[in-house]
Amino acid sequence: MKPLTTIVVLLLGAISLAHLLRLIFQVNVVANGVIIPIWLSIFGCIVPAVLAFMLWRENRK
Repeated sequence: MKPLTTIVVLLLGAISLAHLLRLIFQVNVVANGVIIPIWLSIFGCIVPAVLAFMLWRENRK
């Protein structure tokens, strides 16, 4: 795998992991005085994980 691809896969994996940890530990996030709902982290976990997997799989061939 190319170095840049590896970095992007790791970054997307880290983002997905951060959202998963937010879901597990129920951490509240406030942006500009607005509380971001925890359920949004479901999408924040799944979407980057799928993108990382697809990118990894594409470059493995």
